Amino acid sequence: MTQPFQIEGILDGGWRNLKFQPFRDGTEIAHIMQGEPALAVLKYQPGAIVPRHKHTGAETVLVLEGSQTDQRGTYQAGSLVVNTEGSSHDVVSHDGCVVLVQWSRPIAFDG
Repeated sequence: MTQPFQIEGILDGGWRNLKFQPFRDGTEIAHIMQGEPALAVLKYQPGAIVPRHKHTGAETVLVLEGSQTDQRGTYQAGSLVVNTEGSSHDVVSHDGCVVLVQWSRPIAFDG
């Protein structure tokens, strides 16, 4: 069983102290909690794309810096986005961004 923990100042850049590793082309991930649910911070380089994927459970995204765009719109820093179970989309960050993401279940990439 995982013990409770905290990350100081996550909204003020505390995420910079996390350990990141490659995720997809142009993106890096810092796993905070793995399993179900999972929690991570994703860093997108300018122009990075996460290809089309389906949500097998709910996904909650808090944009910490920059912005990201999907088929429904563009989400600036401070936006909270909820992708419901069964929904699908692809994501691009034209200028780069950092997001805090919680998945209730893993995502499934198309193809």
